[in-house]
Amino acid sequence: MKDKMKKKLILWLAAMMAVSTATMTTSCSGEDNTDNPAVVPEPVVPAARITETIRKEEAKATVYNFEYPSVDPYGKAVTLSGSIIVGDEVEAGKHAAGMLLYNHFTAFQKDQCPSRGDLGVALKVVGSQLIAVAPDYYGFGSTGDKDQAYCMSRVNSQGSVDALLAARQLLKEKGYTWGDYLFNLGYSEGGQTAMGVVRLVAEKYPDIKITHTVAGAGPYDIGETYRQLVSSGETSMPSTVISTLLAYNEFYQMGVNNSEMLLEPTLSNIPVYLLSKDYKRIELEGELAPTKIAEWLSLTLLDFNTPLSLRFMEVFEKDNLTKGWKPRGDERISLVHNRLDACVPYANTTQMSEFFKQAGLTVDIAITSNRYEDGKVFVFPVILPALSKKVGSHEVGAIPFVTELVTVICHYLDIKPWFTITAEELESA
Repeated sequence: MKDKMKKKLILWLAAMMAVSTATMTTSCSGEDNTDNPAVVPEPVVPAARITETIRKEEAKATVYNFEYPSVDPYGKAVTLSGSIIVGDEVEAGKHAAGMLLYNHFTAFQKDQCPSRGDLGVALKVVGSQLIAVAPDYYGFGSTGDKDQAYCMSRVNSQGSVDALLAARQLLKEKGYTWGDYLFNLGYSEGGQTAMGVVRLVAEKYPDIKITHTVAGAGPYDIGETYRQLVSSGETSMPSTVISTLLAYNEFYQMGVNNSEMLLEPTLSNIPVYLLSKDYKRIELEGELAPTKIAEWLSLTLLDFNTPLSLRFMEVFEKDNLTKGWKPRGDERISLVHNRLDACVPYANTTQMSEFFKQAGLTVDIAITSNRYEDGKVFVFPVILPALSKKVGSHEVGAIPFVTELVTVICHYLDIKPWFTITAEELESA
């Protein structure tokens, strides 16, 4: 009898220990990780919200600065920022013909982004009957304390699409309505981002229909851009090449020391002229580095066959817009580029055009071409010399880009041209 009771007691104790162990395991593996320092919780990202409303009386517009959830270059949740621009002609009836997604060009100064006051071409939307959405990009606005994801089209296009979706929801809550037109545009880095938006929408967003994309002088193939510039030995904007190397090294976590990439005194100038975000691009050129690439790029990177060069080419290829995806059959795209561009080689537009051709779209290089048919890519090459030190061959290409943008919008909306841009305006930008 005693043996039976003893056996029962042992079994009861074993069962209680098992339950206790299971309870402890469940507690440690559940959502509450406050007692486990090894677990880093995901940041809580709030829903999209309007942070301030600004009246632009001289432009006849209202600007809504906003923040919205997106992802950072590492794929983690983050709050990004941007601006929504509503002209008085839209405000009056709370209805717009459609929307315009403005992907801004290269910026280095912390205030040189839409939500910090530099609205650029986005402000020119006033008078067109469209609402403009202008994202800041990662590294500006709400993430201004971070390194910018310069010329990383995957990251920046995701931020742009997320901005568009958030802006639609915020505008709807404020009582606005709009038509089906959606124009996607950008020049330089913005041109690359605009093309990244085309890729991203084709891959992930079947419900987003882009009416027409106008992209100008974008570095669609970073690797080819790098090869062309280094082979030529010169670039009109050293800051763009250096920033591209820094961004890809940082966000692809390559672990390359800056001293392996750059020579003095450019190496020591990076914290002052780039990372501080205290200078506009035009203030950097000549201060950060000379136009002769061999004077600031390491010998290792001047040789395309070194292990370090090959590593960079490998990561550049991961964000190559001219391969590896399938465009929609109904795309309507205008590509504008100055053949004399000394910052973003024209080869980018050649390769982008060839990619679309191989994908089955119709590519036409003719000014008289009908660019409004489904599956049409209209290539608009121009030959424009630099006008001054401030208006170089790359910048002057923005004039035909804007002309094409206005032409396209006027066609769809059946309106007359409502603005132009001059070399003087470019010089003061």
